[in-house]
Amino acid sequence: MATLPNPLPTLAADPSGKSLGLELPAGSLIDVTAEGPADEPLLWCADEPAKAGDYDALQHARRAAGLLPVLLDLGGDQGPLDEWHLLPDEASYPGDHDAEEVLEEFWEEYAADELAPDTDQPGTDSFAEPSPDQAAHDEMIAPYGPEWPGLAPATEPGQEQAADPDARAAALADSLTEKGSWLKEPHLALVPARRSADIPAAIGWTGQINYEGDVARLCAVLRSWEDRFGIRVVALTADQLVLSVAAPPTTREEAEAVAAEHFAFCSDNITQGRHETLRAYARHDVLNQQVWSFWWD
Repeated sequence: MATLPNPLPTLAADPSGKSLGLELPAGSLIDVTAEGPADEPLLWCADEPAKAGDYDALQHARRAAGLLPVLLDLGGDQGPLDEWHLLPDEASYPGDHDAEEVLEEFWEEYAADELAPDTDQPGTDSFAEPSPDQAAHDEMIAPYGPEWPGLAPATEPGQEQAADPDARAAALADSLTEKGSWLKEPHLALVPARRSADIPAAIGWTGQINYEGDVARLCAVLRSWEDRFGIRVVALTADQLVLSVAAPPTTREEAEAVAAEHFAFCSDNITQGRHETLRAYARHDVLNQQVWSFWWD
């Protein structure tokens, strides 16, 4: 894998970013990881909370300097960035992973095996009626079964709800900076990454660490969602990932297919979420929804 040049060290001598074609507010270069200082800065983070328009103003940074914007929530119990336990050296390259293979592996682990009856126990009849727990699990992942259902189709271009992915991301970012947003103190950050989907891997984000040790595997899925649904990684907290969606599914069948991917990607969204079945989750949190969020226990 060819490593992208990191333009962030330039900001040490040029905090305004003018040499990179940027106009930055006061900010800091962050090199703190859970294993000590990184060799180079992982990101630039504004000192003051973001305001409406700040994210959009720096979207051109992807072209000017190879830097991508993201909001980082540093308020409340999220703590400062030095408490986020970033592990960039533990992240591989997202392009080395196949999104469908990653999702299929997760589906088999969490959908097929999580509550499967244990037929190895003495006296267990593999032909017995399913237990109440098994029946509930079957309902949870219906209309699918233990076999991976495959990737959902991309949203067809030209549908009325489709929008420019960057414009949709900017609109979401603005809403997250408004007073009363569920983000406590969003700060604008810039990350050296090839594409928005790679941002978590580029900084070694560990919000998913209890689910998957290599965040780049999840970023491979985000790349696929970028291609099929126009997602952007708009915000990160210490344990939550927030995406804008330019072309969400618009039919029940499409939404359920995407919900299956969400279950594989982050089963906690359903097993510990507001909606206890895949069908309900698809109806409320996926169908025509322009924001997808994920939280791992």
